[in-house]
Amino acid sequence: MRLSLFTAVCLCVGVTFSGNSLSADELPDIVVYFADDLSQRDCSVYADRGVKTPALETLASQGMTFTHAFVASPSCAPSRAALLTGLMPARNGAEENHTFPHDDIDRLPRRLNELGYQTAAFGKVAHGSSAPQFGFEVSEGAKDMPKLLQNVTRFLEQRTDSRPLALFVGISNPHVPWPNQSDIDPAQIALPPTFVDTPRTRVQRSRYLQEVADLDRLLGNLRSLTAKHLDDDPIFLFSSDHGAQFPLGKWTLYDEGTRVPLIVSWPGKIKPNSTTDAMVSWVDLLPTLIDLAGGDTPNEIDGRSFASVLRGETNSHRELIFTTHSGDRKMNVYPIRSVRDQRFKYIRNIHPEFAFTTHIDLLLRETSGDYFIEWKELAKTDSGAAAALARHHGRPAEELYDLENDPYEQNNLIGDPSLASKQRQLTSALDAWIDRQGDQLTVFHEPLMLDAPATWVPRQATKAKPKKK
Repeated sequence: MRLSLFTAVCLCVGVTFSGNSLSADELPDIVVYFADDLSQRDCSVYADRGVKTPALETLASQGMTFTHAFVASPSCAPSRAALLTGLMPARNGAEENHTFPHDDIDRLPRRLNELGYQTAAFGKVAHGSSAPQFGFEVSEGAKDMPKLLQNVTRFLEQRTDSRPLALFVGISNPHVPWPNQSDIDPAQIALPPTFVDTPRTRVQRSRYLQEVADLDRLLGNLRSLTAKHLDDDPIFLFSSDHGAQFPLGKWTLYDEGTRVPLIVSWPGKIKPNSTTDAMVSWVDLLPTLIDLAGGDTPNEIDGRSFASVLRGETNSHRELIFTTHSGDRKMNVYPIRSVRDQRFKYIRNIHPEFAFTTHIDLLLRETSGDYFIEWKELAKTDSGAAAALARHHGRPAEELYDLENDPYEQNNLIGDPSLASKQRQLTSALDAWIDRQGDQLTVFHEPLMLDAPATWVPRQATKAKPKKK
């Protein structure tokens, strides 16, 4: 029988999963709830931008809130693949969006199965319809909120499996398309300072925030449902696969694209109403969940367990966070890499001669990005709007930000003599990491060029198919 790469590595280093120290009766149920395209600061646990998330606030009051949680990549398929394999995109094979890990890469659900869990995925957990290929024993792909809740309810009510449950639930909120109506007053919302403040921007932002409110409400329903059908002390984890689909968010390595909410509760194990600024990555979730379930965490993956942070034993985890983006098929051909410490971030735009384009500016739809029409029109006469458009489409080769004093990354400090040592340090760290990863900095499609705006039109690319194990 052919061993997976993950299993073979573990056997080589003497790691086994059959020696779990917890019995089936002792294993905690696990519930993981994911949002889709949600920036951290759009949850009222973290900031007030005009929408309240009371269910998230309740979860935070009962567990630990991470202020420095980051995804591996700011687009759906690479981010979720990194979480479910514990490997960064260049190593697992899912580099650009709508791609999947190599066939010989093992995945989290299988590891949980070996520890004694039943695994189930509802909604958008793995990318597309690939949940069975990731090893989930039960999967249902409906993402519509009422149908999703109905499917989870039916599963829990009819479930007869005596094993502990690892339940993953992914909602499509607040991914586009956004609803036509919103209860959020456009005049009362707080726009990030990088936005161009136009009427349509506020309307679309209010629609996005309505979906944030809706996903929060589903969280409350899900917690009530799992409390009824599962043990009293499940591990409950909430996060998002990356930031929101707005300029300088999704598909970029700015914090609006890569910094996500992460809240974890476990009654009697995690201190209630606690907060940590420990830096963690989505690749760390695989070994952390295995660790909390009493299993041996695998070596030779990129993820590292932060269970000691959850237990209150330490308030630090990673010194550096690396993030990567390789594009979203032909809509976004723009490879980027970055590294950050607690205060400074260094971004490398691999090909600054390329134009940065996305669904935002190429598909000006009434259900998402039509505000960009106003941005472009205003840019003809307004220098601020012109600067916002220029920054959206074109970036320098290198960027350096002081996140403590410039949290929205507006003042590029590359070349600042007082930061020359920090720039060298982060540059060297990124170079070494790219080499260790075997990252080829691949350009997967023909790019659009920054100096040829007439060519910036939508182009079609074939989606990759899920890879079987």
